[in-house]
Amino acid sequence: MPAQRRVRPRRPAEQDAESHEQRELREPAEDEPPEDEETPRSRARGLSAGSAGATGQRHIVELTGRQSEGITLVKPEDDGWVVNVEVVEDRRIPSSGDVLALYQVELDGEGELRSYRRLRRYRRGSGDQGEGG
Repeated sequence: MPAQRRVRPRRPAEQDAESHEQRELREPAEDEPPEDEETPRSRARGLSAGSAGATGQRHIVELTGRQSEGITLVKPEDDGWVVNVEVVEDRRIPSSGDVLALYQVELDGEGELRSYRRLRRYRRGSGDQGEGG
């Protein structure tokens, strides 16, 4: 008697995941735009939040020539992203005396730099007093 093959049930994530080949072979639904047609939502979401943050951080490091401490905000805009990046502007000993700056980067949907500006400067140990100017 042949051995019976046990089939495990698919997890919900596996059921939702669709391979690239399967997407190419399947016909688009009536309410689904073709993949090559951009919608306002797809333009704004051409980049993931993580990619937008990393891209904004890279732009600030390249523009200022300073070390980034981290990303403090990633926010989608109409057709792009706004990213806030904290940068060490002046190293001190002890490090609690470092002067930090908060920069804001505006990116388009593909991650190209539109603009950037420094929002504020502050000492590392001064506490958070909001991100506004």
